[in-house]
Amino acid sequence: MADEVVDLEVARQKMKQWRDEPLRNSEEVVELGECLILEHGNKLGDELWTIYEQVFLASLDCGKIDLATLCLKELNTQFPNSMRVRKLKAMRIEALERYDDADKCYDNILEAEPANAVAYKRKIAILKAQNKISEAIKELNNYLTKFMSDTEGWMELSELYISQLEYKKAKYCMEELILSNPHNHLYHQRYAEILYTMGDHEKARKYFAQALKLDNDNVRALYGFFMAASNLASFSKDSKAKKENSKFASWAGAQIMEQYQSINVGQEEDGIGAIESMLDSLQLAVPANIPS
Repeated sequence: MADEVVDLEVARQKMKQWRDEPLRNSEEVVELGECLILEHGNKLGDELWTIYEQVFLASLDCGKIDLATLCLKELNTQFPNSMRVRKLKAMRIEALERYDDADKCYDNILEAEPANAVAYKRKIAILKAQNKISEAIKELNNYLTKFMSDTEGWMELSELYISQLEYKKAKYCMEELILSNPHNHLYHQRYAEILYTMGDHEKARKYFAQALKLDNDNVRALYGFFMAASNLASFSKDSKAKKENSKFASWAGAQIMEQYQSINVGQEEDGIGAIESMLDSLQLAVPANIPS
């Protein structure tokens, strides 16, 4: 009996941890959650319904419609008039690829609750699932006029614009995100990547540098900084700028090689060789003392 209680508590804490983080480890959630429901459901109290919903969503991710249907049936019995359960019903229909029916369900939810952000997002997800990207972009823009502080929405819109090669519009989305949270290193990194793709290597280098200031362990930003500085050093006609960017590239190259050498990876030599070749093309040596 004692072992059973310990097992139950460990499982409950694990499920809670996955909800709080949140981690999209759907297979583990299904396996552990189904065991909790079937073997310990009568000991979970009100938490049982939270776990039912958690398992329902994970089941849809895994394509386990039968399990999702079981969870939904129990939730609907317990909360027959819940708007939240109506949303879950629509998600199940969506998972069955009955997109028109699901879209109507979300419209009904929005008619009852115009401020239901999740229903708006699901309608956009339906358009994406059907590869109607232009329509998804239009709907997401409409959504953001109502929910301007939704950072996930701005990031999603940026990615959709990038998929359509509309980099200027993607750049605008990232500018909105940087304004909303100037200390998020990932926003600066993504903005720099867009600038680099657009050919603005000087500005990209500055934003990669800002991302590194905010997070010294951001290897992707470090590599972006290296690439931007290398390009500027190679193609700049200004001798002062060429020299400055050569130093930046040399410093970043040394940092990256330190990262490679500090871990044991299968392609370590290839990675170091590629960076050394790029440094050689700049006629640089890796500095003994990295500048601060």
